[in-house]
Amino acid sequence: MGKPKIVQPGRPESSLENDQDFSLVLGGPLYQIYLRTRLARPPLDLVVRRVVGISLICWLPLLLLAAVEGHLTGGVPVPFLRDPEVHIRFLVALPLLIVAEVYVYQRMRHMVPQFLDRGIIAPGSRDRFEKIVGSAMRLRNSVLIEVVLLIMVLTLGYWVWRQNFTLTLSTWYRVHDIDGLHLTGAGWFYALVSLSIFRFIVIRWFFRLFIWYRFLWQVRALPLHFNLYHPDRAGGIGFLSGSAEAFAPVFVAQMAVLSGAIFTHIIYSGTRLPSFKAEIGVILVLVVLVLVVPLGLFARQLEETGRRAKRRFGILASHYVDSFDRKWDEGEDRPGESLLGTPDLQSLADLSNSFAFVSRLRLVPISKEALVRLVILVVLPLLPLTLTMFPLDEVLKRVFKLVF
Repeated sequence: MGKPKIVQPGRPESSLENDQDFSLVLGGPLYQIYLRTRLARPPLDLVVRRVVGISLICWLPLLLLAAVEGHLTGGVPVPFLRDPEVHIRFLVALPLLIVAEVYVYQRMRHMVPQFLDRGIIAPGSRDRFEKIVGSAMRLRNSVLIEVVLLIMVLTLGYWVWRQNFTLTLSTWYRVHDIDGLHLTGAGWFYALVSLSIFRFIVIRWFFRLFIWYRFLWQVRALPLHFNLYHPDRAGGIGFLSGSAEAFAPVFVAQMAVLSGAIFTHIIYSGTRLPSFKAEIGVILVLVVLVLVVPLGLFARQLEETGRRAKRRFGILASHYVDSFDRKWDEGEDRPGESLLGTPDLQSLADLSNSFAFVSRLRLVPISKEALVRLVILVVLPLLPLTLTMFPLDEVLKRVFKLVF
């Protein structure tokens, strides 16, 4: 991949030679495998093929093996077709993680060039900015890191799963007999192949998220120029809030898996939804923090810039108000000039509005509306669990009464 091309001052073009240069998803060994196996066509076409192909690799063999072993609809307390967790994981969450690649690509492809296009990076720091971009792309394309992630998934991930089975009952993937507990044929495929693919895609997403936050951490150390009068009320970096919304589907997929696991416990362990309120609350808070808090990396610089601006603005305002007072209250320097229609009053109002605008600067570049949308998206997969407390027919009756 070529070196990012920086636009010279005054040029309107994108700061990077190609908007794909900083894509967090168009690179790395897995992406190359997609291309070679024709599961993708540059940049990220054939998403339906990837969703169907990868989901079936993970789910279909489990269906066939469970059927052969007599665990498809019975034979054990938790047969395959009555295990909501496995279906939500591979037929809902996994497709969502794959589709998220296209979503993140489309939402973030124009994000990095804006640091230069908006003049946030000082001209003397553009070489350092190029090096930061190049470092991020080397991490994205690293074969070694993805191999290490795969090894972790196959070893540590498998061990953690064996130590923390979600159910104590015999299931389609694990049975109890006189010799103790052991995995079925479907269970071995589930543990070594299906779950490994799923975990690798998940942990790869978290690595991509790490690359993005590392990039922001390095950029915040550069000399930055914030436009405090920018209408985004974030000094011109309000576009960064799009990254939180871009990564939201990754966490929605995780919440869907959590929802499936809780639903399985409710069905087969006799627990109720309120028993999980602490876990749900903690996870929701952590998810929102992971998405939003890193956007506050620029808070210190924004606060310092805003404080200096308010100090300078205060001095300017004092001089202007003094001049206004001398002219209109004391009658100096306005021979024959009428107060009606004078632009001085409008200028005074504009001065006040400008100071108020600077005072309302956001230290974290995300609006309340965007934060609300983010929370709603993350919570959405958990809403069907409420039907375990209120039967669907009862809910429909209540809605009908309220509406009609």
